[in-house]
Amino acid sequence: MTSHGGTGSGRTPGDVVVVGGSLAGLLAAAALAGPGRTVTVVERDAVADAPAPRPGVPQGRQPHALLYRSLVAVEELLPGFGDDLRAAGGVPVDTGALAWLGELGWSPRAEQFPVLSASRPLIDHVVRTRVRRLPGVRTVDGARVTGLRREDDGAGAPRWSVALEGRDALPADLVVDASGRASRLPVWLDALGVPAAAVEQVDARIGYATRTLRLPVDAVGPAGVVIAQLPDQPGGIALPVEDGRWLVTAAGAGDRRPPRDPDAWRAYLGALRDPALAELVDAGELEGDVVVHRQTANVRHRYDRVPDWPGGLVVVGDALCAFDPVYGQGVAVAALEALALRDAARRDDLTTPRGARRFLRRAVRVGALPWAIATGEDLRLPTSEGRVPRTTALAGVWTGQLARLGTHGDTVAHTALARVYHLMASPLSVYRPSLVARVLRARLRGYGPPVPRPQVVRNAVRGDADVSPPVPRP
Repeated sequence: MTSHGGTGSGRTPGDVVVVGGSLAGLLAAAALAGPGRTVTVVERDAVADAPAPRPGVPQGRQPHALLYRSLVAVEELLPGFGDDLRAAGGVPVDTGALAWLGELGWSPRAEQFPVLSASRPLIDHVVRTRVRRLPGVRTVDGARVTGLRREDDGAGAPRWSVALEGRDALPADLVVDASGRASRLPVWLDALGVPAAAVEQVDARIGYATRTLRLPVDAVGPAGVVIAQLPDQPGGIALPVEDGRWLVTAAGAGDRRPPRDPDAWRAYLGALRDPALAELVDAGELEGDVVVHRQTANVRHRYDRVPDWPGGLVVVGDALCAFDPVYGQGVAVAALEALALRDAARRDDLTTPRGARRFLRRAVRVGALPWAIATGEDLRLPTSEGRVPRTTALAGVWTGQLARLGTHGDTVAHTALARVYHLMASPLSVYRPSLVARVLRARLRGYGPPVPRPQVVRNAVRGDADVSPPVPRP
């Protein structure tokens, strides 16, 4: 096999082309921006100057609540991002104040992680505005990349040429593929003679159907509502976003995916195992159509294992590893990959095969825990093919014990699980002795009363000033 990466020149990439101008691409551009470097972000869609949905982000009309690790990572790349998003209308949400109905019952309310909830178009707009201001960064919108070529720069160092439809090609020392689920990289690599990457996939055939609701935030008791989808029952979520609106989503798998028809969608919510989302909808004013999204498979391309990987080419975001969006992990992983890319550009020569492969291995490790969480949950659904890995199943038995404590008011156990879910703690942290002691004590002495169902819509909306009842603490 002929080598496509060359031996590398030991140089710092001066010209970087990022294919894809969504969050993964923008954050990668922020990570690579620096003195003496030009970063060009190429986006297929025409991008408006104001927040607006676009075809290249098919899940853009669905709810997006940033995990706490997302905010921390983006803030490191773009200091002041949280303030900017809040000023643009992002809604502060304490994750411990969500009304969350899990498999075993309602979760307790306790101060947890302060995050921001906003529509995906607003998040994209705030990030794009910040990235465009960075020195050396430029964006090319409405341009479709048609292929990659390797060329000699005349000094014996191979460079990339990024072909654009109807435009001049862009030269690059480093190409970052951030073009999402629809990435054409497998085709381009095949044309270069690079072996195909193995693809791992878990598809539970989950579908989402979302509608916008106008309802003041202070008319709702909890910060948001989550009815977790179970192996045998659909679920849903409602989160506040900018301009006094909520995004209300129904979720189901296979033949039980939620409908597009507005009346059938409302009936679907009413048939869930708790009517909390239906109550929320009935208290407000619905706007617009029901928007359906069904591109939800977990897909991971193992580019980190491809022999003879070419130097000067790396992959981030959904082009590398795409998750079922319901778990809210995609943005967090993209931001963590961007931080890893920044560090790799400082430490390694990414124009060499060795440097590029080293980053890809790191990027896959960044997404390993979210991948295990998302695929482990989706494999529990009867609509998935495959079985939950034994290690994941055993871990699920233990986390189920902690979840049971939480549904009986143990905020310590509940927060321990939340820290892992928000990627703020190692999975090993849930096995610490103090948590084992809490489980043993509950099994010996009893769990106590379950967390009561929270009041979703404040009585003030119906003419009464009462608010949600307090939740017992352990």
